[in-house]
Amino acid sequence: MIIKPKVRGFVCTTAHPQGCIAHVNEQIEYVKNNKPAGEGPKNVLVIGSSTGYGLASRIVSAFGYGAKTLGLFFEKEPTEKKPGTAGWYNNRGFEIAADEAGLWNKSINGDAFSNQAKEDAIKIIKEEMGKIDLVVYSLASPRRQDPETGKVYKSVLKPIGEAVTEKTLNTDKGLVHDISIDPASDEDIQNTIKVMGGEDWELWMKALDEAGVLADGVKTTAYTYIGKKLTWPIYGHATIGKAKEDLDRASHAIHEKLQEKYNGTANVSVLKAVVTQASSAIPVMPLYISLLYKVMKENGVHEGPIEQIYQLIVNQMFGDDATYDDTRRFRVDLKELDDKIQGEVERLWDIATTENIDEISDYKGYQHEFFKLFGFEVDGVDYDKDTSPIV
Repeated sequence: MIIKPKVRGFVCTTAHPQGCIAHVNEQIEYVKNNKPAGEGPKNVLVIGSSTGYGLASRIVSAFGYGAKTLGLFFEKEPTEKKPGTAGWYNNRGFEIAADEAGLWNKSINGDAFSNQAKEDAIKIIKEEMGKIDLVVYSLASPRRQDPETGKVYKSVLKPIGEAVTEKTLNTDKGLVHDISIDPASDEDIQNTIKVMGGEDWELWMKALDEAGVLADGVKTTAYTYIGKKLTWPIYGHATIGKAKEDLDRASHAIHEKLQEKYNGTANVSVLKAVVTQASSAIPVMPLYISLLYKVMKENGVHEGPIEQIYQLIVNQMFGDDATYDDTRRFRVDLKELDDKIQGEVERLWDIATTENIDEISDYKGYQHEFFKLFGFEVDGVDYDKDTSPIV
């Protein structure tokens, strides 16, 4: 079939297999061309490994250090008549490249929140890997089913206390407009914490500990975003912000246990804003990222997921260049938060309109990165060629 992008709202409902694989290979080449020196992880579990920062974590671990990697994700596989999800093809791209390089890898496609996923992962670790020395928690899901009660919780993106009206960018039509968001209820807040907080990370680390599959000196991290003034109304001072506070709580609880038993560590890692399937869904973020990309590119400090994760794992977690904040979070977002960068983004934000968005922002770059997430607009791929959706 000829596979073309079909966009509905902030989601592309198709994915191109060869484009996704080529995009993964671009990231692999970056790591190969910047081979890290020194020791790194040997046995890595990535929970949420098929897109964005989770995928980048698996690539850096495997192709940077030759680590065995076990990846978990929830993706839809293709049929003869319909393409699979981008994450499905990303994972196949990773597996194909890892197999060719002689790197051990296995993947579990299922609900990472479930007890079954934990049992399946532990079985593979015991039989085929050896003890885990790095656990990356990188799940981005709008819903979670509690593995004990079976209750399903759904997260919401809402401010707390009072309604918020902010600018946003309709990426379908290139329209800059105001969006008003009603405040969250107490139930909204608790549900979002259940989905996006630290409870499941704790359950994973507890299960791995009780199964005896954690190595001495084990490190674990979960990813977060903080941002600054422009994103605080919908990110920091909002339901997501409360979930991120719970992630910090979980980090300290896990760290205490790992320190005591394994001399291990648990840290939240704060990463910069990038175009991902998750960030595309958050009001304010498409406009903010479009402006941010322009300013950071002009200042020569722009980075994507693979550069960010390379810095985190190679330089901070397994290197001697760690940057912590006062809550023991790794900070890889400081270039974004630089006063000069933020000041210029705020200036552009105030004057942004539908008429000038192409001129004052990197809206075209945002769109390009968005389509690349789904395997489109990748160099070297013939999109007019008849392509099987099966890989």
